[in-house]
Amino acid sequence: MAIQRIEVKFSEGFRGELLAKNGKAKIGIEKGELAPYDMLLGSLATCLYSTFLDVIEKKRITFDESNVIVEGEKRKEIPATLEWVKVVIEISNVSNEKGVLKAGDLAKKYCSIYETISKVADMSLEVKFI
Repeated sequence: MAIQRIEVKFSEGFRGELLAKNGKAKIGIEKGELAPYDMLLGSLATCLYSTFLDVIEKKRITFDESNVIVEGEKRKEIPATLEWVKVVIEISNVSNEKGVLKAGDLAKKYCSIYETISKVADMSLEVKFI
């Protein structure tokens, strides 16, 4: 099992920097900084897309460009876990639309972050061909 590690250095209240093996990100609530749910939804988008690409490559499906959009709403109750999350993958000029739809279904099944969030939120994935 691979151990994952990040470090977050804080200064000036809730201003900080997330440091990971391959990069870093500014954390906070000001312009140019990422808030906690920005990172959570971003983690979902990147995990799901990475898993999606793995399936696409195995199926030898080609496409030109793609975009992943994630929206979610937090509950009003404390703790304010996510109530629902919608992921949209926009993809252009695909060689096999049915294969892409199947790849989306498999990505939902095998993306660990999608599975984790699905324990508290209603999840949906839509693939749009653009």
